Amino acid sequence: LVLSLPAAAVACPFCNAQTKTLSEEIDSSDVVIIAKLVKGPPIEAVIAGSADAEATFEIVQILKGGDALEKNSALIGLAPDSPKRPRQSRQIRVLYFGQQPVGTEFLVFGVDPKKVQWTTPNALSPRAVKYVSQLVGLPKSGADRLTFFQEYLEDDESLLATDAYDEFARAPYAEVKQLKPRMHREQLLKWIKNRDVPASRRRLYLTMLGVCGQADDLAVLEQMIQSSDRQVRTALDAMVACYLILKGPDGMPLIEDLFLKNKDAEYTDTYAAIMAVRFLGQETTAVPKERLLAGLRAMLDRPQLADLVIPDLARWQDWSAMKKLVELFKNADEESSWVKVPVVNYLRACPKPEAKAYLAELAKLDPESVKRANSFFPFGAAAPAVPADKATAKQPQVPAPDKSGGAASDAKPAKANGSSGSKSDKGPKPGQSSSNDRAVVVPALIGAVVAMAEQTAAPEESAERPAVQQDPTTTTLDNAEVANPEAASDGESRQTAQAAPPGMVPATSRRVREPEANRWQVAFVTLGAAGALFGLMFTILRRN
Repeated sequence: LVLSLPAAAVACPFCNAQTKTLSEEIDSSDVVIIAKLVKGPPIEAVIAGSADAEATFEIVQILKGGDALEKNSALIGLAPDSPKRPRQSRQIRVLYFGQQPVGTEFLVFGVDPKKVQWTTPNALSPRAVKYVSQLVGLPKSGADRLTFFQEYLEDDESLLATDAYDEFARAPYAEVKQLKPRMHREQLLKWIKNRDVPASRRRLYLTMLGVCGQADDLAVLEQMIQSSDRQVRTALDAMVACYLILKGPDGMPLIEDLFLKNKDAEYTDTYAAIMAVRFLGQETTAVPKERLLAGLRAMLDRPQLADLVIPDLARWQDWSAMKKLVELFKNADEESSWVKVPVVNYLRACPKPEAKAYLAELAKLDPESVKRANSFFPFGAAAPAVPADKATAKQPQVPAPDKSGGAASDAKPAKANGSSGSKSDKGPKPGQSSSNDRAVVVPALIGAVVAMAEQTAAPEESAERPAVQQDPTTTTLDNAEVANPEAASDGESRQTAQAAPPGMVPATSRRVREPEANRWQVAFVTLGAAGALFGLMFTILRRN
């Protein structure tokens, strides 16, 4: 139940997908078509936002679910078994509140295989139609898939640029590295230098440059890292990682002097550098692990921020810092008292006999802190890290602190270093990855939770689900004069500005048997809530 620091990165380590990709939308739908608008909805119905705002669309291309359309009367005015049914004149009526001209092509998703409902149509340009049409034929993963999306990064059409970025943001880092021979290095450099490129995308391009970059690129990176312009240093975490991958161990002194050893460095910059060091230690061999650890140990001379790296030291089994950490515990004041619990967990994880002796000594000095560590983290410290060259995709993954890759280095929280301010004035550290990254469990709760679950479990019963109003943002084949039972999806997750008013649950009057309550499900849900509560309590204790 204890969460360790991140193991091998599942996706782009510094990227944050903005939305569901078009491919994911297609996979989760049962029918996907490209249809042309042949008759717009009545203007009065559009203005009123009523369910009568139906437009007529002609199916141009079936991307998925063709069998479902063929098996059912999915054509207006034609019987399902009509042998002369013209394939290119198939039409459907769909709820649509937009103002696009007749002839515009749309992407439309169909949901519910037994009673197809069409989600809000999304207008496509001719280039977007070509793009979407190719998605269904792409490999499910690998460099060949990424090669396709690479050509649409920073595309003039927002839909294509966003979808391409999201595909890279979800791709495993190992697959991004496989793309190296096909990456456009010069183009990546232009985007990285462009102030108009959003920080999230710049992180991706810096990650890619770390794969395909050359020594000639180091001067540009060093200039950006040392710039006093925060806009230039946007995406600092990915920037530092890219720099260290290309520079190797020789790049560590610059990063240490600017962000790790420098007590005047802003908290967000320091945290960004720590994120980069973590990534290198887990995903690459560009800098030896011992050299990375030396950089992290420099943070121990900044007691107020030392707790950021103590879990990393334990996870990478660096026991050389034991004496230093014990001194931090003993000398902790109001500004650094939160370092105590991580130190205790470090000692608990250490297999050396002197660690037990130190624990006993600290328990006499501050029994409350040791008790808190044992209570909040009863199963000990983080599991040992898996070396980058031995990590596999099968290992459990835990998202890295501040997975957005940017909040930590782009936000501007109150300064938190040894020079000024008190901890209570600064608030929680963004994306902090010390003790707050762990699940909180109190063993004494388990018996009470299980007992409560047993009392909560209800006998099996059946219930009649009352019919409710039809969702006006979806159109059933019945309503559209089209009967096509065979398609399902997760709803209208990609609605545009033309979306209909908020809808309601689709009607159903089917008799459903409610499952028997599962006491363990109840127990785990309650444990999760208790964990969140104690996590909040622990945060308050740290700040006080």
